[in-house]
Amino acid sequence: MLFQNRQDAGRILAQSVATVPDLKDAVVLGLPRGGVPVAFEVARACQLPLDVLVVRKLGAPGQRELAMGALASGGNFVLNPDILHALHISEESLRAVVKEEKQKMERQERAYRDQLPTLAIEGRTVILVDDGLATGASMRAAVQAVRLRARRVVVAVPVGAESTCRELAREVDSVICPNTPEPFEAVGRFYRDFEPTSDEAVRRLLAEARRSQ
Repeated sequence: MLFQNRQDAGRILAQSVATVPDLKDAVVLGLPRGGVPVAFEVARACQLPLDVLVVRKLGAPGQRELAMGALASGGNFVLNPDILHALHISEESLRAVVKEEKQKMERQERAYRDQLPTLAIEGRTVILVDDGLATGASMRAAVQAVRLRARRVVVAVPVGAESTCRELAREVDSVICPNTPEPFEAVGRFYRDFEPTSDEAVRRLLAEARRSQ
């Protein structure tokens, strides 16, 4: 399946999310930036509150696009031991990257929420939404950030690598992924329009969602 854009993907994904039983206490958390337009459509279709869960990739020194792991709101993070070992990343270098990304994460959270508090997730069903799953590092960090407080954790994405979805299914209550094409090369390959989502777009969607809650 080829999605027109993230809004189209979100509307299609919402049809699967709506079939999940007992959603009356659920909250939808979008992973910025690209996951928020998808999450917005899911929250609107299912009449659920929307918030963001900021996740930052931990880029390797000198190769920032290569993820050593990911950091999520609340300080939870996951690491890729294979990358750390292959690149001989020292603890000092890792700490420096974590510190830098944590500062960026905190700035993003302040900007997105405009001083409004985060939605309470204690004892609730949390639906974590992104625009797709490749390696799953960011989603795993998000799962760690919520699973001790949430009653139930659901991962929902429009498209993902089958192996990643299978691995995540062992860590959460359920994974909703309508499309698991093989081979899976990159999330953007399954979108006609995969332009980056801006911070302003994230703020606008959150503000619109709050007005309707």
